Amino acid sequence: MTRTLALITGASSGIGAAYARLLSREHDFVLVARRTDRLNELAAELRTVGAAVEVLPADLATPGGLAKVSERLAAGDVRLLISNAGVGGFARLADVDPADVDRLLTLNAVAPARLAHAALPGMLAANEGAIVTVASLLAFSAQLADERIPPRTLYTAAKAATVAFTRTLAAELAGTSVQTQVVCPGIVATEFDGGYGIGVPTAMSAEDVAAASLAGLRLDETICLPGLEDITVLDALVGAEADLLGANRPVPAARYAPGTVG
Repeated sequence: MTRTLALITGASSGIGAAYARLLSREHDFVLVARRTDRLNELAAELRTVGAAVEVLPADLATPGGLAKVSERLAAGDVRLLISNAGVGGFARLADVDPADVDRLLTLNAVAPARLAHAALPGMLAANEGAIVTVASLLAFSAQLADERIPPRTLYTAAKAATVAFTRTLAAELAGTSVQTQVVCPGIVATEFDGGYGIGVPTAMSAEDVAAASLAGLRLDETICLPGLEDITVLDALVGAEADLLGANRPVPAARYAPGTVG
């Protein structure tokens, strides 16, 4: 049996490990994360079901880590890229350490774009492949005032950028056999952000998030919202965007006319 090579970031636990387990019967792997010991444990488990596994420790928040994984992708043999690595860093912008701003944006937004850029040539040459990026429902929460949602300016900005990146890339890839998908789960019961979702009644399991994403790929969904029942909500989003683009006019709207403000 021919096995597909998948590279998964953030593979040492949670959603990344769940993807690997679900794919292990038909895929070989390059597993990426910072924790080598956890990667080796997962690699040993996956090998018991016949998967070949390469362990690639790297910190994608650093230039060196990004370069290391991008170089591996440039080999051109990866047909499924799952960019799952991320960090919360939930805080008001004014409270974020200046040294953390670049780190948070790099891991949550820059890394997925850099890795997709590195993987695409090989996929396009083979005319097959898929790029999956794990974002968050918080990508759609920019102006939502809800005390139950943590401060999130940098996180929301990064995840919203990832959603826009993936959707635009999907349009670029129309006519090819390369898919792209952004997954936007809500609260998930994993170790993420200190285990914030563990024990939360509305939290989804990592396994269900990964399974929904893989099912969404088969349905050719560019945006996968694992808990969303009414998919027409996404149609409304596209319609609203088209209306907003209608603001591309040569004159200001009537409410900005001289004499109407003041």
